[in-house]
Amino acid sequence: QVQLVESGGGLVQPGGSLRLSCVASGFTLDRYVIGWFRQAPGKQREGVSSISSSGGSAYYADSVNGRFTISRDNAHNTVYLQMDSLKPEDTAVYYCATAPTIIMPLNPRVYRNWGQGTQVTVSS
Repeated sequence: QVQLVESGGGLVQPGGSLRLSCVASGFTLDRYVIGWFRQAPGKQREGVSSISSSGGSAYYADSVNGRFTISRDNAHNTVYLQMDSLKPEDTAVYYCATAPTIIMPLNPRVYRNWGQGTQVTVSS
């Protein structure tokens, strides 16, 4: 069964950090672009960051550029999202998903195999 599982979410104060993990089961991640997305209540799902299959290219939404870092460990079938300097507006459910190419790196429409999501709440 092809599955992505996100973890690492939680409650953190503004200015704090979290590291999210996206682990694949039933397939290997090394052929795929992996994207991180988030969805806040009442809002559309938006692209946060993505990384090419080799890890050589990374893309970030303007809202997180300079604060978030995406990385991947293909040997462990895992992609990470390091989130620093968190803000209340980062509060959302975060999802990872796969795409065959990097052509539209932050467009959720080209992604598949969505995980169940992990909740990130930034609040004092």
